Amino acid sequence: MTCELGDPPVRNVKIIPWGKTVAIPDGENLLQAIAEAEIPLRAACGGEGACGRCRVLLKEGRVRQGLSGGLTGEELAAGFILACQSVPVEDVVIEIPESSLVDLRRVVLSGSGRDISLSGPLYRKIKVELRPPSLDDPKDDLGRLLDELRFQLGDGRINAGLGVVRTLPGILRESGWVVNVSLAEAGGEIYIEQVEQVSESKYYGLAVDIGTTTIAACLADLESGRQAAVRGAYNKQSVYGEDVISRIIYAGEHKDGLEELQGAVLGTINGLVSGMLDDLHISSGDVKVAVCAGNTTMTHLFLGLDPAYIRLEPYVPAANNPPPGRAGEIGLKINPGAWTHCLPGISSYIGGDITAGVLVTGMAEAEEIALFIDVGTNGEMVLGNREWLVACSCSAGPAFEGNGIRYGMPAAEGAIERVFISEKGFRVECRTVGNAPPSGICGSGLIDCLACFYREGVIDRAGKFIFKPENRRFREGDEGPEFILAGGLNNREITISETEIKNLIRSKAAVFAGIRSMLKTVGLPVEAIERIYLAGGFGRFLNIRQAVATGMLPDLPEDRYAYLGNSSLKGAVQVLLSKSARRKLEELSGKVTYLELAAGKTFYDEFISALFLPHTDLNLFPSVNFK
Repeated sequence: MTCELGDPPVRNVKIIPWGKTVAIPDGENLLQAIAEAEIPLRAACGGEGACGRCRVLLKEGRVRQGLSGGLTGEELAAGFILACQSVPVEDVVIEIPESSLVDLRRVVLSGSGRDISLSGPLYRKIKVELRPPSLDDPKDDLGRLLDELRFQLGDGRINAGLGVVRTLPGILRESGWVVNVSLAEAGGEIYIEQVEQVSESKYYGLAVDIGTTTIAACLADLESGRQAAVRGAYNKQSVYGEDVISRIIYAGEHKDGLEELQGAVLGTINGLVSGMLDDLHISSGDVKVAVCAGNTTMTHLFLGLDPAYIRLEPYVPAANNPPPGRAGEIGLKINPGAWTHCLPGISSYIGGDITAGVLVTGMAEAEEIALFIDVGTNGEMVLGNREWLVACSCSAGPAFEGNGIRYGMPAAEGAIERVFISEKGFRVECRTVGNAPPSGICGSGLIDCLACFYREGVIDRAGKFIFKPENRRFREGDEGPEFILAGGLNNREITISETEIKNLIRSKAAVFAGIRSMLKTVGLPVEAIERIYLAGGFGRFLNIRQAVATGMLPDLPEDRYAYLGNSSLKGAVQVLLSKSARRKLEELSGKVTYLELAAGKTFYDEFISALFLPHTDLNLFPSVNFK
């Protein structure tokens, strides 16, 4: 690449083993180059140089380095650098190790492949036969069509735009007054999108779960309700930070940060859509409507809304229920005129993914009291029944998603997902995803560690190691005492430190404290909960008894627990296909009372009490009897 006079110099960054070379302006760092190359690099802190996840190996060239947080002396000596803290001063060649990549081959697409019966989709075609005008009946063409539609549908909200009216006279007469009319719901109105001659062409709707870490999408046949194609992928925004707060900060602190983040999430969704279109051998124009469900921050970033005030007191989003927009103006590569809907949220930290989950459970219509839990960086929970619903969000921290843990990772191939410890910690067995050699440990494995360590006397109730000098799994690491779980790839040992164990205890304490805070607010004991629904990727692989043993989940019979799968995507599909689901969603989102845990002392007191295994009050966990 040559530079024109006055242009800033560029640096070529060759990335192996990907075989990609990107040119970046002088002064940009390697993280930005890797993001431009669309390579799924891990960057939990959003480029602050704190997490140490974006480590790459500098093979050729020179860089100007900043912080080296998270890198060991051995890694520094071997030539590892942090991509977010390294600015090329000349052309460079870098290698990205497997451990620095996001590997999410187990994206949770659903928990059930059942189709949803059609009962008023957001977009539909109906055949209309009109009586031709005459001297005795000279009603105008548009009025004639609207009268017939309103009569057939029993709904007076139908409107038409000028574009439809311009082509209407010719189409009606050419078709002999028998036409297909395409109708779309948006903003409480029904719009005539197209009037055309009768044909048998298929048309589809898109449903999307916009997760912080992963994105799942489904194309549904709007005539049958059949889910025609489903795909999932990691969210390309991950390179800008693995949690919503780091992405909000990135959007605010970089000149084009919001545009970059919106482009990343749209790039992910559009890639999934393109793959599904190829699978079905259809065109983008055949996708007539879209429904997206995501947390409040993800919805803002998808729509290009400023998320800055979500993280600043008093935590107010631009919109909890943003109005629908056309796909073309948003950047979604389906039919450009397709209405794109985002499901309504409740607050800055209870978004459309949670209201979608509550919709799927049916708890807002049931008499029994139920608890819905979606655990990620935040623990988002809804408690109640058809009479009342209360919701809260507690900062569980990133540990359950594999972040903030040195060898933490998502539930991808090679991740330790189950841990079996016996003989007081002398014997350890690990099961990995795909039965591959261990490359790290995911959330379900971390919960197993906590429960097994406590049961076998490896740690005390506060999470402190009980050292046994004769057990060679104990050692002093860079961050203090640690325990060797397994030998990993390239002779790298997978360990967990005492500091990380205490972080896990804080995370589980936050979840249980949130549950207890809601129960105290409504004056109910834990035994009043008749059903607990677990959602998301973390819940899918969780061992319920182990989670109870740590004090994370209530000590209730296991048959009261149910796993929902990707309830966010399921809810989006329901809204896409069912008028009654849309009505229920509107009702429940208006019924939920948000509990701000930062107000008052209840949550703080409960959190402090939960900072032990399983809890300060052992009476809350009668089935946990390890001691």
